[in-house]
Amino acid sequence: MTEAPIVINRSRTRIVENDFNFTKEMIPEVKSEDYKNYQRKAWDIFSNLPYPTDKDEAWRRTSLNKLDKQIIEFKSGYHEEVVIPVNFKTPVIVGKHAGQLILFPGGKSRILDESYQRSGVIFDDLDTVIQDNPGLVSQITGSMVHAADGKFAALATAYANHGVFLYIPHGVKIKEPIHSLFWNQGNNIGVFSHDVIWLEDDAEVTFVQEYASETDEKLTKFHSGILEVHVGKNASLKIVELQSWGEGVWNIMHERVRVQQNGELTWIFGALGSHLTKSFSSVDLAGAGATAKVSGFYFADADQHLDMDTEQNHLSPNTTSDLLYKGAVTGSARSVWQGNIYVAPGANGTDGYQANRNLILSKKARADSIPGLEILADDVKCTHGATVGKVDPEQIFYLQSRGLDENAAKHLIVEGFFETIMERIPFQEVQDRFRNAIIDKIDSVELEI
Repeated sequence: MTEAPIVINRSRTRIVENDFNFTKEMIPEVKSEDYKNYQRKAWDIFSNLPYPTDKDEAWRRTSLNKLDKQIIEFKSGYHEEVVIPVNFKTPVIVGKHAGQLILFPGGKSRILDESYQRSGVIFDDLDTVIQDNPGLVSQITGSMVHAADGKFAALATAYANHGVFLYIPHGVKIKEPIHSLFWNQGNNIGVFSHDVIWLEDDAEVTFVQEYASETDEKLTKFHSGILEVHVGKNASLKIVELQSWGEGVWNIMHERVRVQQNGELTWIFGALGSHLTKSFSSVDLAGAGATAKVSGFYFADADQHLDMDTEQNHLSPNTTSDLLYKGAVTGSARSVWQGNIYVAPGANGTDGYQANRNLILSKKARADSIPGLEILADDVKCTHGATVGKVDPEQIFYLQSRGLDENAAKHLIVEGFFETIMERIPFQEVQDRFRNAIIDKIDSVELEI
């Protein structure tokens, strides 16, 4: 779901105070006049849109009031000694990956199999592709996530100085996964990303994207990011996205995937880190026969706040979507999931499903689950469901009767709760990596079951 834009009257433009210490002059320089104009227009939109408040439906349950915008600085191209944990740098499938791109303050590390380079695959950071192929970038960027989608979408559009650009030409099928890591470090830093994944017709790829930073809660960062994805006719994309930001990060994402005729999308999203995350994730089933299988998992502890808005937009006949989000909250954490299935007029034959399951692991934790349907066509099948509950004491008793101690029983139950999501992740090695991330999270908190 998107923030409601404001219509700006030409004769009476509303000027909104910018609490961040950002200016138009700070917009990162790029070697493309078209892209510069794209950034400047986004800045104008950002300057004239108000900050969201609890009066905006999409932001009713999430507040940015405690974010001290005045201390956030933007440093374009800054360099510092980079210390990335080994587990983040390790390719998801050792010896089998097709490419890897690591982005960090002031630099990058990139590899791509030569055979795919010869096939016309483009896999690099956004800034490099703007220089090398500005026409392609201008044609693609902004075609799915628009600056007018919200104040922070506009800010990310104007300021993004990092990002992954992955282009798969017609008919190219990449069997091994491509891996990308967006790593940031430092304090009181504003960072912005713009990732683009574009599959032409009959293309195929698996893409694993990770966002991460130091875990120190005293290090405050603000991140605003955009993810734009296009799946062409008869193309197949598996995208696995893991958010492992440090405890002091305020994170806002605008993501949209468009699937064309008979295209197939598998999208797994995981949120384990950050102080606060607000994500807008939309899937547009734009062509007849398009399918999308969307899965999400999240685990919040301490005072974390994770808010996820999802949309399944059926825009053509005979399209299918299947969404399952599962989350656990403990400590005084709060999760929010608000989902909507939209069926456009004429989109007959739609099959849409969404479900959200939540596990409450402490007395002060809270989970809000709000499913929704908007159906404007006949001959459709759309269902939804949501649950919020605690661990059944009988499950713990049963496992104890089989020889496990109480703590081991609790851990096993929580691990098992997420297993249906883990099984949806492509490649066993990637599954194991994400299982280990869940286990690390469980081991780091006290389960008050």
